[in-house]
Amino acid sequence: MSLYNKIKKTAIFAMLAIISTGCSVFGVHDYESPSYKVIQQDGDKEIRYYKPFIVAKTTVKGNFKEAQTAAFRILADYIFGNNIKKQKIAMTGPVVQKKDAQNEKIAMTGPVVQSGSGDEWVMTFMMPSTYDMEELPTPRDKRVSFDKIPARYVAVISYGWYGSLERNEDKAKELLDWLAKNTDFKVVSTPMYAGYDPPWTIPFFRHNEMMIELQKK
Repeated sequence: MSLYNKIKKTAIFAMLAIISTGCSVFGVHDYESPSYKVIQQDGDKEIRYYKPFIVAKTTVKGNFKEAQTAAFRILADYIFGNNIKKQKIAMTGPVVQKKDAQNEKIAMTGPVVQSGSGDEWVMTFMMPSTYDMEELPTPRDKRVSFDKIPARYVAVISYGWYGSLERNEDKAKELLDWLAKNTDFKVVSTPMYAGYDPPWTIPFFRHNEMMIELQKK
């Protein structure tokens, strides 16, 4: 193949990649997300009631960014076909990352974000609603497992740009401050980071959330 044809072929592939990811570049999402109903809303904060759904999950060690990259690769590898059936599974959103509950203390009564002493992080991908637990293809990577998330109440604060650890902690504290004034619900989980966009999305169009599970008092 001549150099010209190689360049031409590379350019075509690049154009196809841009076209195929164009929506996500501008933060337009066409994937499935968990179904929920908004119970309360106050600006960028909400309390939602989520229906049950299934997730694939993995646990990795490292700081926030290292764990984010490593865990994403493991789960993406699974849905892209690294399973017994060699079956591709549709991408969904958001991708949720949280501290391993075994290494994280929960601030139950006050607006305090506790990072805990552990360095383990759990990441989850929601599985498409067309699958039952028994129908999901078996992962080849033993680091991937599944969990059924029950119906639950979740407090959420939404924000744009990038979700760095420091910014996520600030947003989690803001959400906990707001929840401390709510007499209808109590906090029952540590904060969870939910990212809705791939790395190439323009920062201005990115959508992030910090989420905290609740129980009715």
